[in-house]
Amino acid sequence: MPDHALTGGPEARLAERYRDAAPATAVWNPVIDLLVQHRSVRSYTSDPLPPGTLATLVAAAQSAATSSNLQTWSVLAVEDADRRARLSALANNQRHIREAPLFLVWLADLSRAARLGQAAGRELDVLPFLETFLVAVIDAALAAQNAVTAAESLGLGTVYIGAMRNHPEAVAAELALPPGVMAVFGLCVGHANPDAPASVKPRLPQPVVLYREQYGAVAEADGIAAYDATLREFQAEQNMAQQGWSELILNRLGPVSAMSGRDTLRAAIERLGFGLR
Repeated sequence: MPDHALTGGPEARLAERYRDAAPATAVWNPVIDLLVQHRSVRSYTSDPLPPGTLATLVAAAQSAATSSNLQTWSVLAVEDADRRARLSALANNQRHIREAPLFLVWLADLSRAARLGQAAGRELDVLPFLETFLVAVIDAALAAQNAVTAAESLGLGTVYIGAMRNHPEAVAAELALPPGVMAVFGLCVGHANPDAPASVKPRLPQPVVLYREQYGAVAEADGIAAYDATLREFQAEQNMAQQGWSELILNRLGPVSAMSGRDTLRAAIERLGFGLR
């Protein structure tokens, strides 16, 4: 087993995450240890979740920061196998949506505020602005990441599903979402399949993403070149097709066809009842 695959203290954890570009650190605790071990799990057993898991994950999610305490997000739990299969079909037929016993759909939700305004007979002039939509999306993301950390602390696996945005109106119809509510992303939650272990994927070296005082990309080219090699090494170990990060960026952000239908997202967002002024 290569050195970077060893488990143990901070040095081993950071070596898994960064390989040869691991930073030195003298600050560590069990929470950081859990966070640095995060990995996406794309294969699940059929074992049910422990009773009370959903309530615990939502409690953790609701403990995340929320802009001005507006709480402009909701989460929809999907456990029905047929509905998970239909959502999988709308998300490039990703198998893990069907496998995981719990699929959480995280929602940007301005409908609750709209109903409150209607009940009070008040115009909420701020609702149809892009800023308000962004607040709802950011709130949903912060809440979901708290839930991910909570799930992993319970020994569960997770993976985010951005493909909920491939067909947002069809997803809205499947979930009976009212106007002013949109599925931002999904999240599979379940017991990781031990026969298909997930591994910690290396990230960009810190000098590529960490700037001090002012933005400066001085170390970017060398850092990305080193990361391209590191990622190919990781992919070879995992028996995956080898593709450097640079190539990934050029392929995913080059042709519009790579968006899998999300090039029409702005119009769909407006039809779902959000203003983008």
